[in-house]
Amino acid sequence: MISLADAQARLIAFSQPLPVETVALKDAIGRWSAEPVVAKRTQPLRDLSAMDGYAVAHCDCPGPWHLIGESAAGSSFAGEVARGEAVRIFTGAALPAGTDTVIIQEDVIRDSDTITIPRDLAIRPGQHVRLAGGDFTQGAVLVEGGERLTPARIALAAMGGYGALFVHRLPRIEILSTGDELVPPGAPLGDDQIPNSNAVMLAALLRDLPCTVISGAIIPDDMAALVSAIGRSDADILVTCGGASVGDHDLVRPALIEAGAEIDFWKVAMRPGKPLMAGRRGNQRVLGLPGNPVSAFVTAVLFLRPMVEALSGSASPLPRTVSAISGAHLPATGNRTDHIRAVLAGGRVVPVGVNDSAALASLACANALIVRPAGSPAVAVDEIVDILMLA
Repeated sequence: MISLADAQARLIAFSQPLPVETVALKDAIGRWSAEPVVAKRTQPLRDLSAMDGYAVAHCDCPGPWHLIGESAAGSSFAGEVARGEAVRIFTGAALPAGTDTVIIQEDVIRDSDTITIPRDLAIRPGQHVRLAGGDFTQGAVLVEGGERLTPARIALAAMGGYGALFVHRLPRIEILSTGDELVPPGAPLGDDQIPNSNAVMLAALLRDLPCTVISGAIIPDDMAALVSAIGRSDADILVTCGGASVGDHDLVRPALIEAGAEIDFWKVAMRPGKPLMAGRRGNQRVLGLPGNPVSAFVTAVLFLRPMVEALSGSASPLPRTVSAISGAHLPATGNRTDHIRAVLAGGRVVPVGVNDSAALASLACANALIVRPAGSPAVAVDEIVDILMLA
């Protein structure tokens, strides 16, 4: 049995990013940049007006000025402005040569082609001007390699001169559920059967990540059937759910080995989720999750999602904890890291429901997991604890 931190480090070590491809900006949202995005241009290229008003030279203040033209976005004033002259200017338009300041139209008194301002109006040099290069300059790194391409970063890349970006190929994930007791959700149930909730839960957990999820068939507790199903998979990540423990019907580990997989680790010092296993089968990564639904959920949050993010090129795929105030007494932990279903509200976090690894109702109520490292002392009310946010 290895520690949670060691297991996560080993998982990421064999989850190197997939090959690079080029995609249009509209298709890059949510992906991770495969390389730094370096500005091809300076923004803004020229000094621009931030308001509708009049462009003047500050040294001319307080005027009066004679209007000689106008400058609009996409149609700038071509001439040069001399002392005593001004140009009508609109938001986003380039400042004409000879000007350095914009007086907003509300502060100006206009009489035909002559403008003045009240004598007591203070005008700052450079006011209401967006300076050239004020956002970024050519050669600046706009997005680091390994950063996620959010809507704002997509817009930044577009402004930097890009129509397409380098990203890593979408990972393909296949989910195999194992167990004679499982039937598809909504199907009639026999007395010894339960709905296969894990496959739909895992697919939903990956919905916001750039990947393709294949929900495979339910495989019975039969060695030959398991080996055959594993051998047919060509996904980047093969996820098995159930059959990962040590009982007579827990056949996943030997089936994986018979199908050619090398198990990197099995059994992690965590609760829930101890029977987790991970390894490789050729170029395929294999992740064996426990069958109890809460165990499957927690291990998917801590291992499956990070593996998908790592293959997608994320520079920081592991989930990060935040701090909260404990609203309840928490006992000392043993030799495993505990993940306690909880509700965070108003900065205080309180355990919720039954903490059994098969109890889905309490998981559905939780919006956080309290993370209690192995060997932690008891926690009193109002002490600080680490949590993982779930929603």
